[in-house]
Amino acid sequence: MRGTRTTGPAPATGSAGAPPASTVRSLRARTVRGWGAVVSVAVGIFALMTSELLPVGLLTPIGSEFGVSAGTAGLMVTVPGIVAAISAPLITVLAGRIDRRIVLCALIGVMGAANLLSSLADHFSLVLAARFLVGVAVGGFWSIAGGIALRLVPEHHVGRAMAVIFGGVETATVLGVPAGTYLGALAGWRTAFAAVGLLGLAALVCMVFLLPTLPAVRVVPLSALPRLLRNRPAVRRGLALTLLLVTGHFLAWTYLRPILEERTGADGGTVGTLLLAFGVAGLVGNVVAGFGAARHPRGAPAAIGATTALAVCLLPVVNGPVGAVPVVLAWGLAYGAVPVTLQTWILRAAPGETEAATSLHVCAFNFSIALGAWGGGLVVDRSPVLGVVVPAALLVVMAVPVAMAAGRFAGVGAGPP
Repeated sequence: MRGTRTTGPAPATGSAGAPPASTVRSLRARTVRGWGAVVSVAVGIFALMTSELLPVGLLTPIGSEFGVSAGTAGLMVTVPGIVAAISAPLITVLAGRIDRRIVLCALIGVMGAANLLSSLADHFSLVLAARFLVGVAVGGFWSIAGGIALRLVPEHHVGRAMAVIFGGVETATVLGVPAGTYLGALAGWRTAFAAVGLLGLAALVCMVFLLPTLPAVRVVPLSALPRLLRNRPAVRRGLALTLLLVTGHFLAWTYLRPILEERTGADGGTVGTLLLAFGVAGLVGNVVAGFGAARHPRGAPAAIGATTALAVCLLPVVNGPVGAVPVVLAWGLAYGAVPVTLQTWILRAAPGETEAATSLHVCAFNFSIALGAWGGGLVVDRSPVLGVVVPAALLVVMAVPVAMAAGRFAGVGAGPP
């Protein structure tokens, strides 16, 4: 996808062969507007991911109020994950020729309204209905926004713009989930959900004013998705890495609060602090991956899998909140690199088919979130909460041979992975 750049006669030049001042100012203004649009999309991603992951920090109080087990409360993560997995390819196809700006704004508005609905729910089933809407918004928004940097900034800025957009995922972990946990501890989980709903509406305002019109560059037919899977082995391998890394991560991380409560005796505020440490490390991992994922397409996911497996395996020996800090930091550093690393893999694996490839990636990513949360829920309802450690570690460590067995990317080496 090449965005809306156009070609035409060369611009008039000044006396020394340089463009005239008016042209330079115009280019500069377009670049500034493009970066403003990038930031607005990052705010939207931040709001969406905060919404999707918020229950992780509030699992215990929500389960207690509605009288459901930890595994059942984990459905608040499973439901939007499943729905997002389905809605990602469907919305990409159904969007057709609709301006992508309109689609993105509509989806972020749905997310804001759904969280306000959750804050007013008087039954757990109503919370799950609202989480269904969150899943629709997450899947559709991410599948379109994942490759939108190509259309907002000059080509030489695309890598940095992608890091900013996907920095919204890590910032949600750094600020959104810990802040929601703190707010839930201070004023109740309903206040936390209402705050995320208002955040979604604020993101909508930002996007309305900062996003340019984004007419569809190409319509993605439903047949393009299976064709992409058949013809692009690199895409299939990228989706396999997504399933292993993300499912394994969420199998354990969804239940991090009860794990920390059991192993360290931590209360809600302490858990919020540890989640903040996880998020800060994740932000560092996101930045590192922004520079390293393209240079080391095989090594990056392999390192993520090995580091995550090590961190998860250390959970049973954690003793006290201080002892949990290095484990949480290492885990956060590894997971923070996941979104940019996998999105970089997918975009390079399917050049020219950005929306179709990204929709499949978002489908796999969110299905993996749902599968991990659901599988972890089955384990914690039938065994000690630390029972999630072994299956989580096995899944993420399997990503190491899958990544290292790949060939080299076109443009970096002699062929696709």
